[in-house]
Amino acid sequence: MGSKAPRPLYVECYGDGEKTIVFIPGLGGTTRYWSHSIGPLAERHRVVLVDLLGFGASPKPWTRYSVERHVSELHAILDSLGTITLVGHSLGALIAVAYAARHRNQVENLVLIGMPYFGSEEAAYRYMRSGKVKWGFLYTNVFLVMITCILTRRVFGWLLPYIRRDIPREVAEDLVKHSWRSSTSSLWEVVYRYDAADELRQLGGRTQVLMIHGQDDDIAPFAAIKQLAGEQPRWTLIALEGLDHHPFLRTPLTCLSQIEYLVSGDRP
Repeated sequence: MGSKAPRPLYVECYGDGEKTIVFIPGLGGTTRYWSHSIGPLAERHRVVLVDLLGFGASPKPWTRYSVERHVSELHAILDSLGTITLVGHSLGALIAVAYAARHRNQVENLVLIGMPYFGSEEAAYRYMRSGKVKWGFLYTNVFLVMITCILTRRVFGWLLPYIRRDIPREVAEDLVKHSWRSSTSSLWEVVYRYDAADELRQLGGRTQVLMIHGQDDDIAPFAAIKQLAGEQPRWTLIALEGLDHHPFLRTPLTCLSQIEYLVSGDRP
């Protein structure tokens, strides 16, 4: 008997409008990061929510979670959808850029929410160790990140909804739906080592880019995104005063109205 075909990524679909908007969560995120708020968009468009490889309800193989692997898995499920708008948060924003760079004819718009950009792996380490990110030094040591992932999933996971009261309960619950391999490998391969800025520049003017960023984001420094956003006239930055790394959770209606305007041209 032949081996079974690999199971595809987990997907949820809402609405049946002409325009298709695909949402990609960040590190540790799942479809439930978005699902509680996307109703207004689904009334007018087709909304697709995806769990990245290694996270949520998607397969979690023992593999290298490189940019290319993430993009390849996404393409297997998105290729048939026609022209799309990609919305990504944090790690998902970086993967959205990589996808758009490799499939330019498919991606019409990019929405990058809280995208981390440091310039280089060394610069990322310096920032994480600077004290601006709570326990940031921990996230620059592979062994410590691995141990933290294992302990969180197997021992302390049930406490997360009580510890992370700043985010919806379902989002906190899903922070353990990954493996230490998928989390650690994705962090290093995508967040630290992938140059999203270089591939954004190569997209040229065909793809519209909207960046939504909290000015008080300590995970993804705002200053770097502000500088990056000023490079191209078709790149728009929505700077949200007083918000952290989760603009979509803090002010979903603002994010949805900006996405609607980008997709349909209806001014929010």
